[in-house]
Amino acid sequence: MVPRYARPQMTAIWEPEARFRIWFEIEAHATDALADLGVVPKSAAEALWDWWATQPAIDVPAIDAIEAVTKHDVIAFLTWVAQQVGDEARFMHQGMTSSDVLDTCLNVQLTRAADILLDDLDALLAAIKRRAFEHKLTPTIGRSHGIHAVPVTFGLKMAQAYAEFSRCRERLVAARADVATCAISGAVGTFANIDPAVEEHVAAKLGLAVEPVSTQVIPRDRHAMFFATLGVIASSIERLAVEIRHLQRTEVLEAEEYFSPGQKGSSAMPHKRNPVLTENLTGLARVVRSAVVPALENVALWHERDISHSSVERFIGPDATITLDFALARLTGVVDKLLVYPERMMKNMNRMGGLIHSQRVLLALTQAGVSREDSYAMVQRNAMKVWESDGHLSLLDLLKADPGVSEKLGSVELEALFDLDYHLKHVDTVFKRVFGSAD
Repeated sequence: MVPRYARPQMTAIWEPEARFRIWFEIEAHATDALADLGVVPKSAAEALWDWWATQPAIDVPAIDAIEAVTKHDVIAFLTWVAQQVGDEARFMHQGMTSSDVLDTCLNVQLTRAADILLDDLDALLAAIKRRAFEHKLTPTIGRSHGIHAVPVTFGLKMAQAYAEFSRCRERLVAARADVATCAISGAVGTFANIDPAVEEHVAAKLGLAVEPVSTQVIPRDRHAMFFATLGVIASSIERLAVEIRHLQRTEVLEAEEYFSPGQKGSSAMPHKRNPVLTENLTGLARVVRSAVVPALENVALWHERDISHSSVERFIGPDATITLDFALARLTGVVDKLLVYPERMMKNMNRMGGLIHSQRVLLALTQAGVSREDSYAMVQRNAMKVWESDGHLSLLDLLKADPGVSEKLGSVELEALFDLDYHLKHVDTVFKRVFGSAD
């Protein structure tokens, strides 16, 4: 975790003290259930909760010092708690194994992280929706291969992003549910020394589902799907970030990141206004996606368990969620303050002499009885003249002067084919599909 790209709420989930507090809750809830079953005295559970009620500070350095000797983090924690609570603490962890604590804790952390990320997505969706409706009918050129294609609107660009991030949200909701499981099943998951009722009790207290078969560890296909979902969200962030970066290029300049008073773009060139935020988002997306392959590789553990996944998750759990949280918040700010230049969009759209209307002419010629092959050739031979003139010639004028075209389409008919509004006639339809309403 790099503090520069971290926000406090998400970072707090992964702090050692937060982890130890979750461990204690798991152990104490399990002791409650064991007491109800008569396995341990009720005084043991009461002693744990009485100590906890004093809101003790978790002495992380003390636990670390014990671990330096034991070489086992859960034993170090249990030893430290026993030192605080006293004799009754010996009843903690009855029939449990370390993975019961570690895996259940990790899933609590991931679900809490998912809740923050879902809030982040809601904020981003709200910002995108506002800008979509603001520019619903702002014409701009659509590009394929980076080359002018046909007109769209900037609102449609935003609607596409909204639909994409809506899907991201749905995936994250599913991934959260998939990873929100609890395992308190003991060594190799057979419940030989602990009643399944204990697992059910702890799961209910922590807001988790019971893991059907844990084999001592919770199956890592759940975690693989969780981190894969984070990777997809990161890719969607990058897609929108790259779009904005392209639109900010000097030769395009149809939109750009907000440039605050006093901001500097370059140490050498005072004129620079660089898309640093969206470039940063591209980099952060790579970091989040870097967690996906290790998470997939964690699925294949030896037999009932090994700990090859453990070191990986100590990295990717905090790093992926903290980075994605920061990236979503940053993108929300970019979208919210994005500077949009409709006049420049129109200027760019018109700079190639009307080439953007070539498809309509092609279709009109076929409707007028010309074969598609001949129609294409007639339009293309004129379009290439405009292209080679760098837009100084007019496609409409050339078509009017082309005998093959004018024989089939009159001047008035040709002029009608160059109507920009024609391309915007179904914007409401798309908006209704995406937002449920066009207004």
